[in-house]
Amino acid sequence: MAPEVLYNGITLGTPWPPRLRYPDEQPVAPPYLRNPPAVIPVDVGRQLFVDDFLIDETSLVRTWHHAQYHPDNPILEPETPWERRDPVSERLNHKINPAAMVFSDGVFFDPRDRLFKMWYMAGYGTATCLAVSDDGIRWTRPSFDVVPGTNIVHNEMRDSSTVWIDPFDPDQRRRYKMSYWYDNAILLAASPDGVHWTSLGTASRALDRSTFFFNPFRKVWVFSLRGVNYPGGGINSRYRLYWESPDFAAHGAWTHPPVAWTRADVYDAPLPGMTQPSELYNLDCAGYESLVIGLFSIWRGESDDREKVNDLTIGFSRDGFHWSREDRTPFVPVSDTPGAWNWANIQSAGACCLIVDDRLYFYVSGRQGEPGTNRPGVCSTGLATLRRDGFASMDWRRDDARPRVLSRSGLPGGYLTTRTVTFNGSHLFVNANVEGELRVEVLDERGQPIAPLTRERCRPLRTDHTRALVEWSGGSIAQVAGRRVKLRFWLDEGRLYAFWISRWPSGESRGAVAGGGPAFAGPLDDRPPVR
Repeated sequence: MAPEVLYNGITLGTPWPPRLRYPDEQPVAPPYLRNPPAVIPVDVGRQLFVDDFLIDETSLVRTWHHAQYHPDNPILEPETPWERRDPVSERLNHKINPAAMVFSDGVFFDPRDRLFKMWYMAGYGTATCLAVSDDGIRWTRPSFDVVPGTNIVHNEMRDSSTVWIDPFDPDQRRRYKMSYWYDNAILLAASPDGVHWTSLGTASRALDRSTFFFNPFRKVWVFSLRGVNYPGGGINSRYRLYWESPDFAAHGAWTHPPVAWTRADVYDAPLPGMTQPSELYNLDCAGYESLVIGLFSIWRGESDDREKVNDLTIGFSRDGFHWSREDRTPFVPVSDTPGAWNWANIQSAGACCLIVDDRLYFYVSGRQGEPGTNRPGVCSTGLATLRRDGFASMDWRRDDARPRVLSRSGLPGGYLTTRTVTFNGSHLFVNANVEGELRVEVLDERGQPIAPLTRERCRPLRTDHTRALVEWSGGSIAQVAGRRVKLRFWLDEGRLYAFWISRWPSGESRGAVAGGGPAFAGPLDDRPPVR
């Protein structure tokens, strides 16, 4: 069988996925960064500069950016009697840990119902509820008939759970898919409405905190499974195992064995004073634009006077398996203030993020903890936001003294030249914050400008915009569609986050949109169908 070639020119290795027994002890650069394709197609999604995959040469310097907490946090707190349940603590006569928190679960914008929907853990491990919102910030609890008078949609004990909206399944009775962990197994279910669920059986025996996601680029379901006890690890030696299938309901001791995937490593520092190595507690993933993003829940230790501390770092994959994690500082941190809603522990939501106007919305669970104990305390849901595409920017400041490691030719000023790319679109867009000006020129494979798409004839951009159109006097990027070319961005005082080439002047990227958003009719940033 011929190797699989992806939308971005990457050829997957064989066998796929790689057959690893344990994840690499040290960080290893993804194979597509060590040996990138000779030509990179850029027709799918916004092209982000979160690694050097797209960059041939540059004098710009990468800056990492982190999500910022919304001022109204927590946006969902345990209020109802069913959210104030904690059966284990009740049975042991301990203080209860009320919960209304995403523990993976899922947050989506449902284009069919035009609503934000949040599935979440109600009560500590007790049930799964559904809340809805018009804006993604203010949430209400509808009354459903599963448990009359409540918003419970799945009234079974659970640890972590994942819910996914699947618009591709021709059987609309399975439009919503769920996995949940109970009694050392992953159980599967499907629903036509996200409320009434039918069992699909047991996927396999598994450890808790196991989740799944849909890879939209390869059309496979990927289970992110908890593994433990790799050689040389910490207390639990938590890491992640990987299992994929085009069939969500392929189950029964897994149809092929999971393989080792990824782990925390020496660059994931434990909390000061902790002697245990950090561990990878969970990994939620989603397709975003032209790549897969991963929210790495890093366990940084625990003690008798503070509940286990987890925060979120960010990773990026262009083949859905190998990760680039250049920035290890917390993308969404825990609070340093005892008593804050997120002092003890935060973890991600399934689908990772939503796109709302020009912002990305990241929903997280937050455990308040109880200082002096290792109990979770009140468990709520919060929101952090980021500029769209804003994970990393390529910056040019005249006074920036950081090393310019990819600058080889000695060209003056701020510039970034891509590797050789191809495309079929006709409109070039950028996401940029430009205080000076930004111009673009198109080069042939030898590096020579192609008239009239030159720097001199490019209309300068002076804007802070997540979707800015690049134009030339007397020319159009459509003139080189289908050719092998390079793009050179000239930037004076500003940040460049992404570029893409759209088929339409309105700028849709045809990329993946993670959990969706009000602007999208489906799982892609695509033109709505003509009716």
